Amino acid sequence: MSSAQENAVRSRPPVTETSDRDLLAAHAHGERHAFAELLRRHRDHLWQTALRASYSPEDADDCLQEAMLSAHRGARNFRGDSEVSSWLHRIVLNACVDRIRRNKLRRTEPLLDDSPYEPAYPRDDFAALDATLLLDDALFRLPAEQRTVLVLVELENYSVADTAALLGIPEGTVKSRCARGRRRLVEHLGPENS
Repeated sequence: MSSAQENAVRSRPPVTETSDRDLLAAHAHGERHAFAELLRRHRDHLWQTALRASYSPEDADDCLQEAMLSAHRGARNFRGDSEVSSWLHRIVLNACVDRIRRNKLRRTEPLLDDSPYEPAYPRDDFAALDATLLLDDALFRLPAEQRTVLVLVELENYSVADTAALLGIPEGTVKSRCARGRRRLVEHLGPENS
């Protein structure tokens, strides 16, 4: 290593002190470990977002992998209009919506009622599990656009403005999709389930 390279390495702040924007820029310029640090910082939250916007943990895992590959390849296209974390979330949500659209085109066969597979949850939590399954089922009956905004606003606690910025749509569209989604959730759940 030349003395100029050694000085450049010494003058860099430690990776944990580097901002997300600087890490993304470093990755775009060929820094080998910059994207791995970005992923380490945001993976848990991105995973939760993918899980909430997907039909299954397997789909969420695939969506997250596709999204991170897309972000890795598209780092040079980051314009800096938003935070890097918001950019990553948008890529994850887009990957989830794309997968949902693709999956609607595939036929599936339901498991038989006498299936040997049991839920991996303890029986004493059955009531909570039942409520969660009912809500998840109702949530996934919504169009992807309504489900996405409800996940962000209601489950991820994003503001309407932040959700609009994240998805690149007007705030009014976020509000109307949330309202329509809530009404449809109530319809799907019915009075006996709410």
